[in-house]
Amino acid sequence: MGQHQPPIAPGPPDIPSVPGTAGAVGAAGARLGHRVAVLLPMPLGEAYDYRLPEGLAAGPGAFVTVPLGRRTVTGVVWGPGGGAVGEEKLRDVSGILDAPPVPEVSRRFVDWVAGYTVSPPGAVLRMVMSVPAALDPPKSTVAYRAAAEPPTEARLTGARRRVLEVLADGFARPAADLAREAGCGPAVVKQMAEAGLLEAHDLPPPAAFEPPDPYRPGPVLTGDQKVAAETLADAVRAAAPPAGTGRSDVGAEDGFSVTLLDGVTGSGKTEVYFEAIAAALRAGREALVMLPEIALSAQWLDRFEARFGTRPAEWHSELTPAQRRTTWRAVAEGQARVVVGARSALFLPYPALGAIVVDEEHESAFKQEDGVVYHARDMAVVRGQLGRLPVILSSATPSVETTVNVEAGRYSRLHLPDRHGGAALPEVAAIDLKREHLPADRFLSRVLLEEVSRTIAAGEQAMLFLNRRGYAPLTLCRSCGHRLSCPHCAAWLVEHRLAGRLICHHCGFQARRPRQCPACAAEDSFAVCGPGVERIAEEVDHLLPGARWTIVASDTLTGPKQAAQFVEQVNRGDVDLLIGTQIVAKGYHFPRLTLVGVVDADLGFSGGDFRAFERTYQMLHQVAGRAGRAEHPGRVRLQTWEPQNPVIQALVQGDRDGFMAQQIEARRLGGWPPFGRLAALIVSGPDRDRVEEAARLLGRTAPHGGGLSVLGPAEAPLALLRGRFRRRLLVKAVRKAPLQKVVAGWLGQVKLPSNVRVTVDVDPYSFL
Repeated sequence: MGQHQPPIAPGPPDIPSVPGTAGAVGAAGARLGHRVAVLLPMPLGEAYDYRLPEGLAAGPGAFVTVPLGRRTVTGVVWGPGGGAVGEEKLRDVSGILDAPPVPEVSRRFVDWVAGYTVSPPGAVLRMVMSVPAALDPPKSTVAYRAAAEPPTEARLTGARRRVLEVLADGFARPAADLAREAGCGPAVVKQMAEAGLLEAHDLPPPAAFEPPDPYRPGPVLTGDQKVAAETLADAVRAAAPPAGTGRSDVGAEDGFSVTLLDGVTGSGKTEVYFEAIAAALRAGREALVMLPEIALSAQWLDRFEARFGTRPAEWHSELTPAQRRTTWRAVAEGQARVVVGARSALFLPYPALGAIVVDEEHESAFKQEDGVVYHARDMAVVRGQLGRLPVILSSATPSVETTVNVEAGRYSRLHLPDRHGGAALPEVAAIDLKREHLPADRFLSRVLLEEVSRTIAAGEQAMLFLNRRGYAPLTLCRSCGHRLSCPHCAAWLVEHRLAGRLICHHCGFQARRPRQCPACAAEDSFAVCGPGVERIAEEVDHLLPGARWTIVASDTLTGPKQAAQFVEQVNRGDVDLLIGTQIVAKGYHFPRLTLVGVVDADLGFSGGDFRAFERTYQMLHQVAGRAGRAEHPGRVRLQTWEPQNPVIQALVQGDRDGFMAQQIEARRLGGWPPFGRLAALIVSGPDRDRVEEAARLLGRTAPHGGGLSVLGPAEAPLALLRGRFRRRLLVKAVRKAPLQKVVAGWLGQVKLPSNVRVTVDVDPYSFL
């Protein structure tokens, strides 16, 4: 695949040509000949050659069934065969599926992502083919109309006459609808068809999604909003292919652009990029909006429907298999005009994508940690460049990577400095916990409790934020100090008192708290350490007994339905106090919420991650932005043991740009991304000794020199995860080093045991 430069400063990614796709194959398989390369959706490094038998024509991107060993599997025609396998060993393509082909730009995207992430192309293709059932065409609906020449001998009962009367308008109807309108049973319709009184017709399935109306009037935009919206719409229009060219899967030659939509919380960024979506729809193209948390979609979907008259297609893990099948097929057929979804929505086979929006682009939730490891924001930029279309990155707290790209002139920037409707930004103050002298079992200061009490008394709403689920993060024995931990992970079990369980947040293991300590057999000797949101709720119950509170966490808001119910509850005024984790820190708009209290503002400072301060600032800035978004002014109180920490000072002083400048300079001096490059190798397996041996072997054969060094192997902080022992190596390189090429060559020369797996994480965000 050649050298791949990452989609961050100092420049955009290089887009390599892909043999057998771009410019090398034509439609309908006319230039493929009888020998084709078929890529299979499994962790395979290359496409396999097959023979197209007489009578079968499969163009590039076609879904085909082929034999693999004793099985028959489904793959995608990737181009002409390579000729490495002799004709006598070729096996025939079994069949061609009736599904839209994978667009050329999607095939190039698969190859690019595979090369960049050092992953097998087949593993990336599996993300495109994530719903195998969608490759079968949807079943048509059988409908009935009156026969043109009914048999004269057929007997007409009262029920049969009513059926014919309903059909007198000439429209065919499904049996169930027809029986309901005629006031009879479906058996009557079936008998009339058998008697020749009715004719059956196949109706195509109805459209899965109602098309959004881009001409529907939107809200009145302010001056800054209007300028930003028109700029984004111009970028979309510039990327649309000229009318009559027949080109729908790629944009204009100069259509690619990346724009940072940088606006304070509550400035109306969503309404602004809605105008870019409207421009894409008017140009006959599709739009994709990626959200970091699907629970954020509740209010977002309402706003979309108000703007466009209908809801978009959704793509996330909470969809049923039937919904996923319907949505995937609708996207492939170009019927899903706007898709909102999680990071995996980027790999759907859009035939005419015209704009990509990455909302809250700074969020680490866009990083996929399992399987093919990638960052959806960065891959969205690549998808935009491959398709020559505009990419919009929206955030109130842009990432260092995006900020550096803006400063280098690679990305443009649109700024929304004011909140919508004239609302003021909240006033932020720190509460120094060293001066509060809290009892050991208390976590809410007197100052914060008084602020919450006054807010509720005024008929307003407050939020207490703590990014820790459950009741307590640690349970230990008072007699011997034993800590209850997960048997499958090197992690403590978190007590969830409301569920009556100890839960591992990494693998999902659950157990009841034992009466006896498994180490010393002491009975009823366990004590909890530290607070989670459930423990904060218990303290509120004790100290503010009249407050109506609700806990908002990923285990209480498990999907869009629960999120919508939560939003309705808050908007009705049924809740005085929200007690939540990061899931409520962004995206929500509650007009009566005027106070945000952060229980532990220092929680993200430790760990040695060079992004720790940036992430903590972004999260606290976002949660602070929930306060005072309407006519009532907002207040934010940060409980901290380190009031002089740069993160706390930047929040109190409102100096985002100064804080980011410090973070960028620290990265530059340390050679950290985006000024240097990183790749993590995670060696894992069920046998500790074999993992150790494999990690040492990789360490002995590690490449050095050329601006590249390898740290490790070392035991991972999570040395046991889901029953697999883990060791890590970290590759640190200068900006111009051919990182992927070096890593691929390194791994290619090392033979590892079959039960040991090496996962490559280019541009790691997690160091656990």
